[in-house]
Amino acid sequence: MKVTIIGAGSVGSTIAFTLATNGTASDIVLIDVNEEKAKGEAMDILQGAPFFGSLSIIAGNYSDAVGSDIVIITSGIPRKPGQTRLELAQTNVNIMKDIASKITVYAPKAIYIIVSNPVDVMTYAFHKFSGIPENQIIGSGTILDTSRLRSRLSELYDISQSNVHAYVFGEHGDSSFITWSLANISNVPLSQYKERVHNSIKEFPELNKDEVEDYVKKSGGVVISRKGATYYAIAVSVAFIVRTIATGIDTTMTVSTMMHGEYGISDVCLSTLAIVGKSGIIGNVETPLTEEEIALLQHSADNLKTVIHSINLD
Repeated sequence: MKVTIIGAGSVGSTIAFTLATNGTASDIVLIDVNEEKAKGEAMDILQGAPFFGSLSIIAGNYSDAVGSDIVIITSGIPRKPGQTRLELAQTNVNIMKDIASKITVYAPKAIYIIVSNPVDVMTYAFHKFSGIPENQIIGSGTILDTSRLRSRLSELYDISQSNVHAYVFGEHGDSSFITWSLANISNVPLSQYKERVHNSIKEFPELNKDEVEDYVKKSGGVVISRKGATYYAIAVSVAFIVRTIATGIDTTMTVSTMMHGEYGISDVCLSTLAIVGKSGIIGNVETPLTEEEIALLQHSADNLKTVIHSINLD
């Protein structure tokens, strides 16, 4: 599989490293305005290739993306102190417009994974700028938020993360929310799990939903305050999307897609459960949410539309 990654910063280079070491991609192209940085990242990863398999990785330009199966876009300016979310959105949308006009010429059949923030707005903008079919466009959305949620619940219940099924819907941002009505451990609703585990030597805590929701929303900021940036978890999350496409095993995940009336929401990109497979977005699963959760999802959509309507997409 050939993967082009646009943006060789901490996130883009860590995605490249992850794809190389897990064997998902055998041909990787790194593109960045800082060509020396891209060259350094490619060289560093390539020199470890004898220990994880055959690999071609180069720092290239847009023409080198020809034949890419997947293009991952991580480029963008991080939010600065005092900068509003709207200002960040407009700056990064302008960058996305420039990227879209250049990359789609060389990789019109690739599946595009948008990681740049604000990711839902950037995914929407790429839809408008690129002319790429909708099924070939995936925003990383709340796949990272969902991973953080499952990680936290697995800690609280002292159970494997693979047994925890719970999702974060909506915007990858302040208006995201946990769909508690869908949360379960091994098909036992989370609200009933403690009482349905018998003869256990474990002590289960009372579930504090506010604490869990707070953890999911703020843990990214905590990581940034401690180490300066987040890149491992998002890299693994994006690599999971890539691996799903590579294997062609249809898998549901919370990624950002264009809405067409689901839950009464249209013309905005946000995260619900989507089916991802070999050709990208295979479909969307309209899960049975509560009325309160549907209202929260619609509120999240309205927040995103406010930003979209306030920026220039021409």
